Amino acid sequence: MAADPVSSAAQPSFRTVYAPKNPVHLEQTLRPLRRGYLDPTIRFEHNGIWSTMLTPDGGATMHLSRSAGGSGIEVVTWGDGARWAIESVPELLGEGDDWSDLDVSAIPLLAQARHRNPGLRLLRTKRVFEMLIGAIFEQKVTGKEARQSWRELITAHGTPAPGPAPEGMRVFPSPEAWRRIPSWAWHTAGVGPQRSATVMRVSAVAAGIERTLELGRGGPEVARKLMSVPGIGVWTAAETTQRAHGDPDSPSVGDYHLPAVVGWALIGKPVDDDGMLELLEPWAGHRQRVMRLIEVSGFRKPTFGPRMTIQDHRGH
Repeated sequence: MAADPVSSAAQPSFRTVYAPKNPVHLEQTLRPLRRGYLDPTIRFEHNGIWSTMLTPDGGATMHLSRSAGGSGIEVVTWGDGARWAIESVPELLGEGDDWSDLDVSAIPLLAQARHRNPGLRLLRTKRVFEMLIGAIFEQKVTGKEARQSWRELITAHGTPAPGPAPEGMRVFPSPEAWRRIPSWAWHTAGVGPQRSATVMRVSAVAAGIERTLELGRGGPEVARKLMSVPGIGVWTAAETTQRAHGDPDSPSVGDYHLPAVVGWALIGKPVDDDGMLELLEPWAGHRQRVMRLIEVSGFRKPTFGPRMTIQDHRGH
């Protein structure tokens, strides 16, 4: 994939057309990156997807869309990290994600989901720190609360997106910027002291966390290194490696909803974490792929049972 520089008086810019070997559905593949409809780091629009990122070279904005002929994906990047961003595109869109030996033919729901969604791929952002912070925000709170905190803090402490990004988009803050956020700002954004302290610890070892990419597409050793940071457990590590490393076998053990979803989808009744792992065992090595197939199948578990209470950390 060759990237051509685009002349710009304001910022570095690169453009390319990526022609993947396998079909790629942009929205399905990149959906795990979006933390709510108002996420300031990614926007899904009718003419493509806008995404910002903090690269080793600085901030970058990326726009991805189908090329005019439909056979490729047109990518344009802006900012100091523009070259790094455009070079990350193949793995971001699933290059190296091999589904060839995944057999789901015995389960009609999974077989139909795979047949109907040939462009679903597992992404690999290669941005471990960013993905880890996002997972920390979602620890032990509802998605609604986590998304609001994410939006407020990145809008306030991120940097403006380079290039012609939609208004309000921001680049994920640097480790130093996270460490400078005062305690009152965490409190106002609804992030309790346990999660904010974990973010501070992760920010202090950000460079070491990025080096886990050298170990490949996830796995026990990557998880162990991430969990060596106090406050990072099995669930948080899995949510991170799914996105940053492209881990095909990292079910989110400890999730409030997922075991029941998997149970209802596969055997028609809810299960706990142990039950979920037992159900997924036949697809060891592909368990995250199976989870994504359940997600895109459109299956929804019955809507009864207790709801998780939103905890408002701002009131105490």
